[in-house]
Order: sequence, then structure tokens, then C-alpha cells
Amino acid sequence: MAGDDADKATKAEPTIPGIDDSVEPGVWRFVRARRARVIVDAADYFAIMQAAMLAARFRIFLIGWDFDTRIHLAEGRFWWQRAWKKKYPARLGSFIAWMIRHRPTLEVRILKWSFGVFKFTYRGSMWIDLVRWIGHRRIDFKFDSAHPVGSSHHQKIAVLDSSLAVCGGIDMTGQRWDTRDHEENDKRRKTPNGRRYDPWHDASMMMEGEVAEALSDLGRDRWIKAGGKPLMPIRAPEKSLWPEGLDATFENVEVGIARTRSKHRDWKAIREIEALFVQHIERAQRFIYAESQYFASRTVGEAILKRMEEDDPPEILIVHPEHADGWLEQQAMDHARAELVRCIEQVDHKGRFSIWTPFSGETPIYVHAKIMIVDDEIFRIGSANLNNRSMGLDSECDVFVDSKRPGNEHAADAIAALRHSLLAEHTGLDEAEIGELHARHGSMAALIDHEQEPGGRTLQRYHPPDLNGVEEGLAESGLLDPDDPDDLFEPFAKGGLFRKGSRLERIRSKVKRTRGK
Repeated sequence: MAGDDADKATKAEPTIPGIDDSVEPGVWRFVRARRARVIVDAADYFAIMQAAMLAARFRIFLIGWDFDTRIHLAEGRFWWQRAWKKKYPARLGSFIAWMIRHRPTLEVRILKWSFGVFKFTYRGSMWIDLVRWIGHRRIDFKFDSAHPVGSSHHQKIAVLDSSLAVCGGIDMTGQRWDTRDHEENDKRRKTPNGRRYDPWHDASMMMEGEVAEALSDLGRDRWIKAGGKPLMPIRAPEKSLWPEGLDATFENVEVGIARTRSKHRDWKAIREIEALFVQHIERAQRFIYAESQYFASRTVGEAILKRMEEDDPPEILIVHPEHADGWLEQQAMDHARAELVRCIEQVDHKGRFSIWTPFSGETPIYVHAKIMIVDDEIFRIGSANLNNRSMGLDSECDVFVDSKRPGNEHAADAIAALRHSLLAEHTGLDEAEIGELHARHGSMAALIDHEQEPGGRTLQRYHPPDLNGVEEGLAESGLLDPDDPDDLFEPFAKGGLFRKGSRLERIRSKVKRTRGK
């Protein structure tokens, strides 16, 4: 760091104290946030992040699955962009270089999953950015390969001056930008190469306060594990980085942080996210609203099956893409989803479980968000999907606000408003009417069935397709979606998705008998 940073930093640490400890099962730390804003969809996310980065003076620390310096961050959607739009570039690579030139005390550290280096072959101008950055000692772009073969670095975290942090599902890369309108033929929705792509739904949460220092600890530890030199911790500056005029979703709340990390070298496995999913599913009394890119987790499937077998189970509604993104992902996730849903439907005697795909007109919207809302009491967001990899193989980070925690009671109304807002986005209904409609119909599924109109934005119910023998075998093995590094090479060693003696295996046998297989 530059000399002016000396009063903001202390001696560098070779390791981060308490990084491997959990305060309770499923939770790494509980920390305070002065305020937090849930940001839905990347048009707003990119714009808000650019405004926040403009205020940073000491460190911009970006951690992600992917980055593409060719993307444009903003198009003047907020007043602060209109005021500055001719003073700084919108293109990410040029913007970072501009920040380094105009902020003499600033450093930029970027950590990206190593496998993505192959994508650079098709990102010619990004190579130019990286070469240009080499001459700046205050810019460091590092590839993270500190994980077992077959796993990935999947966290999406940003920390600015240890004062402001973001955690969620949005990467600063191509094919993410979209507005909450998800217009079917929005001409602005195109990759840096100019290729058009379909509507994309995503979400993240910006947080200010002690939570940023905790996520800085997590990021600095990951930086060291990826081979980087220890980064000195920064004391948060007195001046807030929060973009002026940006409303907060939550104020003065306690935030929980949960992680996934696979066992590697001498680092122990961490499966806090898996434990927390089970806790949240078990806790639900009335309903769970979730958004996820995948639905293929054995652990989550078992937990939902257990709830559906109860006399009066909660409603569980999942918003989900029509298909996984890419042929290989479809083989791994789509077939397992079909088998899991078939098992759940076998015991869902009250019809409380459903999966839905959002559409804009006739075009499916790809769901990349990772959100869970329980009884309008818990709001959870992060990088973890409802698949096996996110439970034990990939590096993940989720954060949550629980209104039943002491001091968080005031957050319940905001959590309910978030659920109403998301349902309204997907159905095209009036956000102000969602609460009353839910109460009138008695369930979210009935609300969707009876209130949304065809055309525009709608949710369409998922029905599991029939699979052939090869597809069933892939689903059962978990070959392409393991939850442990050892299972990559011995997919049937532990029984795959339907492990012997498990609830899933028992119900799966009933499904096969019912279907005459």
C-alpha cells in the first residue's frame, strides 16, 4: 500500500485469527451492519457498485467466480452517474485504471477462479487490460487455484476499505446485466462481443459496518490461500462509502455469515452452509420462498422430504431457471432435479411443494439469484445454490438476517416486503397487493395460479420430464455434482444421490414401483 495508508493499517498477518472457527453450527460469525441494501438484478448492482468504488480511498477488493474487464458498469441510471458521467469511464477495465491514476492511496486486488483463465482466449481486449495493469504495483489480479481438482472458487464478494461489503450471486462479468423489467427483447442486453442473451435475474446485498471487516478477513484469508502475499487489514475510515441517496433495506441489524470450503492440503472442510439450509428448512412453520440456479442437493432434498411427510407441512416454493446454463450443467443438474422433484411429489400429500420458472413473454428468464426467505422472518442471500457442490465442494459464502435474533425484530417488515417485491417482479402483479393476495388465496402457489395474467412476466410451473436410462444413471450417481472431493472419482462409492438407507432412497423405490420401473 502507499505510504499515506500507514495510519490505516497494522502489521500484516500470515493467517487470519479465528478463520476456521464457527460460533455455532451453520454460522461462522454474527456481526453488525449499520445498514444493508438488497440489490436485485445487475443493472442496479453495477451502477451502485461503481458509485461505492468511487468513494473508496484505500482498497477495492473483488472476489469472484468470474470477472470481465470489458463490461460497462453504468448508463446514468442514478443522479450521481449523471453528475460524473463525463469524468470517469464506464468500462470496468478502464474505470479501475482511472481510479488508480486519480486515487494515490488506493490499491485494487482481484481474485478470480483459476479455471476461467481459459475464457480469456475469447476476451482479446481483456488481455490488453491485464497487460496494462502489470505496470501498476497497486493493481493485482490473481487466479485462485487453491482447491481440489474439480471444485471451484464460487464466492461473489466485494470489500471496499473494510467499510462497505457486498455478498451475493452477481459476478462482474458478461451476460449478467438486466433490469427488473426483464424486457423480452431488450437491445441493451448483450455481451461485450455484441451477442444478445435472454433475460437474467440475479441479486446481491450491500452492507456497511462491522460485517465488512468480517468479510475482509474472509477475503484476505482466501487471498493468502491462493498464493498472494498477506494483505494488511485496514481500519474502516470515518467517512461513509455508502452511495448518497441509496435507501437501505435494513438498518442496525445483526448479520450471520456461513461458508462452504472443501478439505484441501491441511485445511479442514467447512460445511456451515449445508447445516444452515437444514436448520432453515426445519424451522419453517408457514412457508419458504427460495430462488436458486439449481435444485439438485441431496441434503436439501432430504430435508424437504422430511417436511412434506408431516401432517401439516409448510409451503415451499422455488423460483428456478427452465434449464441449467450449458449442456454439461444440464446433464448434471436437470436430471437430478427431475428425480428429486418426483420423490418429493410422491410424499407431498398436501400439495405444498412447487418449482416455477419465470418468463418474459415467451422467453424464459435465467435465474442466477440465490435467495431464501423463511416465514418472512429470515432473509438469506449469497453464492450457494441448492446443489451438492455448494454444500461441500466449492468455496461459498452466504449472509442472512434473522428477525428472531435479539435486536433484529424490526427487520421482519422489510423481509416481507422483499418477498412481495420478488413475487411481483416475476408475476407482473402490483407489489402492494401481494400480501393481501397471499392471505386471500392461502398460498403463494394459489396466488400465482389464480392472479397472474398470460403475457408479460409470468411464473410457469415445473413438471419433471421422463428420463431415459442414461439420464437416470447420471442423476442417481451425482457424478457431475458431488459434495465431496473424493466423490469426483468414485461417484457410486457412497451411493450417489440416493444413498442406501436414506429417506431419498426409500421414496425413490416407491416412485419406481409406482411407475412400473
